[in-house]
Amino acid sequence: MSAPVLSIIILVVMFLLATVLPLNMGALAFVGAFLLGSVVLGMSTNDILANFPGGLFLTIVGVTYLFAIAQNNGTIDLLVRGAVRMVGSKVALIPWVMFAITALITAVGALSPAAVAIIAPIALSFAAKHKINPLMMGMMVIHGAQAGGFSPIAVYGVTVNGIIAKTDLDANPMAIFLASFFFNLAIALVLFLVLGGSKLLSTPAGRVVEQAAEKRMSVSLGARAAGVTLQGSGSDISSAGVSSKGTSVTSKESPAGGPATTDPRASVPQIVTILGLIALAVISLGFKVDVGFVSITIAIVLALVSPAAQKGAVNKISWSTVLLICGMLTFVGVLEEAGTIKFVSSGVASLGMPLLAALLICYIGGIVSAFASSTAILAALIPLAVPFLASGEIGAVGVIAALAVASTIVDVSPFSTNGALVLANAPEGMDKERFYKQILGYSGIVVVAGPAIAWLIMVVPGWM
Repeated sequence: MSAPVLSIIILVVMFLLATVLPLNMGALAFVGAFLLGSVVLGMSTNDILANFPGGLFLTIVGVTYLFAIAQNNGTIDLLVRGAVRMVGSKVALIPWVMFAITALITAVGALSPAAVAIIAPIALSFAAKHKINPLMMGMMVIHGAQAGGFSPIAVYGVTVNGIIAKTDLDANPMAIFLASFFFNLAIALVLFLVLGGSKLLSTPAGRVVEQAAEKRMSVSLGARAAGVTLQGSGSDISSAGVSSKGTSVTSKESPAGGPATTDPRASVPQIVTILGLIALAVISLGFKVDVGFVSITIAIVLALVSPAAQKGAVNKISWSTVLLICGMLTFVGVLEEAGTIKFVSSGVASLGMPLLAALLICYIGGIVSAFASSTAILAALIPLAVPFLASGEIGAVGVIAALAVASTIVDVSPFSTNGALVLANAPEGMDKERFYKQILGYSGIVVVAGPAIAWLIMVVPGWM
């Protein structure tokens, strides 16, 4: 059996094990890289570890460490409450506020499941209180998280752009980000119209929205989310990635404890945190400075400003995502040594129909990601598609953008982390079995139609 064929079998077995059993795909990938590299290819351990993505490691650690401190000191809760205050008396704006704030959180670096875990409880609480369709509200949160997920400083964006940067393909990080943003925005608009959003336009919320926000914010959103176990094949983060302590957005006590108040004013650490997040975007995007070094520098500054807020923040770094991405990219490096990438790309090119091949890649990403990790799928499929895209017969940016969208919009599936989080936060009194069937039905539509629509918009016209 040739090395490329054997490596593909190992890859399939890895995905099956990670889907069926609560095993981290990254850990399996390190084992696969070791066995394939040392036993089959005769590589030394130094050669195998040369494929370890040190830059991505620093980026994920730095960004998630920064975000953990921002959650600890109440900045994230402050942003959520501030957004809810802006709603005023318009109930119809509540779903859009949840979409926007979740998109903002992921765009500045939070992992998609962490953002959903933070926002889903309050969003579904509002849905129950104001008789908003819970399916619409839950999906608005997920699509909001995916809308911001491919910003150049977000984990998805850094992963995809980092892979492309190692190739000769034209890179366009902003195009990929905007493609994902507007695709998810369009889905959110359709959901809003189909699931009763137009009826909310004439429904006043009054002061009750603000009062509900005050009451909800007095209890840590992170603590409510921490009860959800984020492990298994579909998880991109562990439970450690969500706050495990009750922190009020306006608490005048230490974030680690103490009575909370509802003082709407931002504290000094929160103001510094907001300025730090702005600085992260400006320095990383405007001056092209490595986002990993910038984020970890800002995190240390915040830790010095408010030492209590950084307590436990290191434990909240998404180590499972670090393991996942680093393991997968190390394994992909070994696959390249085995000739697997050229082997698969040649097989795709032999179809003689580039558009059909691109559609096939999008569907593979979408279907597998509905049950497994989106990050793992992106880390595996993009390198496999690179030689095929390098031929120039089809727009590389369009295919990568379509693959990115197809592999992440299916996270609405109840078998994926985001869908499971929304289901787990269903309000009391709701028929959870019916809610599960609604999510399952919607995710089925997304899996069937999503990749095809992304392909039709981003690949067929050839404008990307």
